[in-house]
Amino acid sequence: MATFQSVVDRFTSLSISPKVVDHAPVKNNAEWSEALGQCDQASLPSSYVLTKTLVLKPKTAKTAPVTPVMVVALEATETNMSALGKKLSLKDLRFANEDLLSSFFGVTKEATSPFALDNVSAENISNVHLIVDAALFTVAEGTLIGFHPSASEKTSFLTLEEIRKYLESSSAKYTEVDFKALAAEAPAAKPQQPKAPKAAAKAQKPKPEEDSVKIGIEYRKEVDFPKWYQQVVTKSEMLEYYDVSGCYIIRPLAYNIWKYITDFFDAEIQELGVENTYFPMFVSSKVLEKEKDHVEGFAPEVAWVTKAGSSDLEEPIAIRPTSETVMYPYFAKWIRSHRDLPLKINQWCNVVRWEFKHPQPFLRTREFLWQEGHTAHLTKELASEEVFQILDLYRQVYEDLLAVPVIKGIKSEKEKFAGGLYTTTVEGFIPTTGRGIQGATSHCLGQNFAKMFNITVEDPNAPANAGDDAEAKKLFVWQNSWGITTRTIGVMVMVHGDDKGLIIPPRVASTQVIVVPCGLTVKSTDEDRRNVEEGVKEVVKILKSVGVRAKADLRENYTPGYKFNHWELRGTPLRLEIGPMDLAKKSTLSVRRDNGKKAPIPMASLATDVPALLQTIQKDMFANAKAVRDAHVKYVTEWKDFVPALNSRCSVMIPWCEEVQCEDDIKEKSSRNEEQEDEAEDERAPSMGAKSLCIPLEQPQDKPIVPGVTKCAACGADAKRWTLFGRSY
Repeated sequence: MATFQSVVDRFTSLSISPKVVDHAPVKNNAEWSEALGQCDQASLPSSYVLTKTLVLKPKTAKTAPVTPVMVVALEATETNMSALGKKLSLKDLRFANEDLLSSFFGVTKEATSPFALDNVSAENISNVHLIVDAALFTVAEGTLIGFHPSASEKTSFLTLEEIRKYLESSSAKYTEVDFKALAAEAPAAKPQQPKAPKAAAKAQKPKPEEDSVKIGIEYRKEVDFPKWYQQVVTKSEMLEYYDVSGCYIIRPLAYNIWKYITDFFDAEIQELGVENTYFPMFVSSKVLEKEKDHVEGFAPEVAWVTKAGSSDLEEPIAIRPTSETVMYPYFAKWIRSHRDLPLKINQWCNVVRWEFKHPQPFLRTREFLWQEGHTAHLTKELASEEVFQILDLYRQVYEDLLAVPVIKGIKSEKEKFAGGLYTTTVEGFIPTTGRGIQGATSHCLGQNFAKMFNITVEDPNAPANAGDDAEAKKLFVWQNSWGITTRTIGVMVMVHGDDKGLIIPPRVASTQVIVVPCGLTVKSTDEDRRNVEEGVKEVVKILKSVGVRAKADLRENYTPGYKFNHWELRGTPLRLEIGPMDLAKKSTLSVRRDNGKKAPIPMASLATDVPALLQTIQKDMFANAKAVRDAHVKYVTEWKDFVPALNSRCSVMIPWCEEVQCEDDIKEKSSRNEEQEDEAEDERAPSMGAKSLCIPLEQPQDKPIVPGVTKCAACGADAKRWTLFGRSY
């Protein structure tokens, strides 16, 4: 078996001098992290990341030589084994057993690292597939990288240059793999059709996991996205299923995110002169059906109340799907003169839209929370100005609060709000499924509703010779409506979450920092425990004094490792660990939820360093999400490239003619049939054919549309503007 000394000798031969730290023996990465947290912080690097070394065995013929796959990756990297096997043309990659690790690499499972390659015999080394995570080569300068040097009770911290030197000296040639890109390119596994059960199968006992309750996430985001999402929102305690299909209980963790959104947006619209109000949720059929085009857009989703007790109502009453027809009769009553304009009101409420498509928490529900703003203006110019002011506030909600990148744009004629003049939108993107998602909309309704409900004022600019001609003096107002919903929460979860659970941006996290006591053992005295507890409380007090939402986890019936997993599942942005040695050194160990990076923070600078680190996390989350989104927007000028781009889980930007018939044709031609489909269908994400997501307000400057020259990529007619198309939720 390999020894620590043999690794040290190898390092010496390469002039590598790593920093070595002793700690308690560990069996997995969670214990490894905890063990380092109990070490004297002065003995640790100021900034470091941990790794994982996975040894896999592909399925081969019994007589074939063993061809193991060694994967060296950052701890935070999600390694999709199915996609990797496909890339390497290897079947059914499974974790190697202890016998293979011992006989082939000369190490135990707990002590496995790339340094075990030195134990592989000369005749076998060429059979090893050595895969190195591309993210490992992007570690920031000054950050050391931790490995087990063939001993689970030791950690060797190496620089990136030292790791390169070791890898290049090995007889096993490595392949660099970008696991993020690999997962994005790889289609999800196609669900197998269930086979008819055999008689013998009836007597089989259920698998252990079917009888047990697991607190962690059991599904991989890149492998089974629908089940991953369902588990994340329920196991993190964001949401609970309700006994009415399509309705859900929003639990405090999620509701607090919504509250941060509402607090921000409400303050901003009040600065614009908008006042809050509340209208009844019930709508008479007479009022609802007054605006034909509008009601047709919602008719299939309207829920009706037909009974009171055991008696039938004389007239069915609708539950509002939206409130244009509820409010506008009263706009006509309240607006008597141009001096009453602008009228700007908003209500925070729930609405009901009885969706028949498969419900999905936060994204597609029969009841949801939202705000709906409704305003009336004297001129089209004033109405349009507000439309885009509100649209930018929605952008800020997504980008500045939720760290989710969006594209501001205008909806096509086919996709605009029913009965409106034009619709603006912020469009998000879910990289794992390759689908766009409408984030929020701001509509200019024009004068359509004003004419229907007779909302008029005298024109202050009417010519003096109009005399008593009332029609000449009458002016229909210009109206807007705009809204954002609890869908925002679902988009945030889908964009940022990982296989450990939620990752919540600091600005909307109800708990931004969790402080966990560590390093206490059965040998610790009562005084040690009291000191650590007091230290934890003092850290929380310091952080709260500077506006950080901090909490201490002082539960005595759980281990530190359990607490780490508990708060990681719930997406808490930052964890601080404090033990007896930390108190002696007047320091804490910080662990970021978004990337797992660890670094000590002196107690004396907590009040400044922690708020600054939270800001960095917020910026990094947005930057990373934007980089991924941008990589999934493909510019296409020929139809032959359109569907392949969609099938690679991208949205597509094309020069477009903006004709309704062309959009219908695009949706039909881009629908995937069974023969073309190599991706598992997500029944919760309808609209297989591509539709226009938006016409971006910011058109590409390096690819301008030339009138009469640039042609529509779909039909060949003259193109008007670049337009974003994609499959969508």
